[in-house]
Amino acid sequence: MTKTKWALDPAHSSVDFSVRHMMIANVKGTFNSFSATIDADPTDLTSANIEFSVETASVDTRSKDRDAHLISGDFFDVENHPNMTFKATKINKTDVGEYDVTGALTLRGITKQETFAVTFEGQGKDPWGNEKVGFSAQGTLNRSDYGLVWNAALETGGVLVGDKVKINLQIQAAKVE
Repeated sequence: MTKTKWALDPAHSSVDFSVRHMMIANVKGTFNSFSATIDADPTDLTSANIEFSVETASVDTRSKDRDAHLISGDFFDVENHPNMTFKATKINKTDVGEYDVTGALTLRGITKQETFAVTFEGQGKDPWGNEKVGFSAQGTLNRSDYGLVWNAALETGGVLVGDKVKINLQIQAAKVE
């Protein structure tokens, strides 16, 4: 199959994250506004062009106070850095339908190379005849690498917010005619 343009279906996709809180639990969140450009043969992503953009102000952790803190200068600084972006630069096939996708992740004006484990979940037609594909991706990044260093020491030792952030994407896209 040759490369095809795919349009992200945001109603059937998600960008989620989790981070340690108080050294005892994980807090989960999501971003409600994101977009992607995908030009790929879904059965062989090794030559794909993939770009992703997330509106950082769309963060949702089910706590308005926490979300307000996350969009402030202590964390995402959305006034100066409204988007987090990713552009794939290298894609290695690791197994059937499995890939390591490495690219430039930019957050708060800082760009670092990050790798995500991507799985091709399948391809098919919806009830209206539209060709759809599905992918999932997981990765971990250190928030301090991107200048997200705000924290608070705990009386019992440790810190309020962990440095490692686990990322989970579920992507569905439609073939562009």
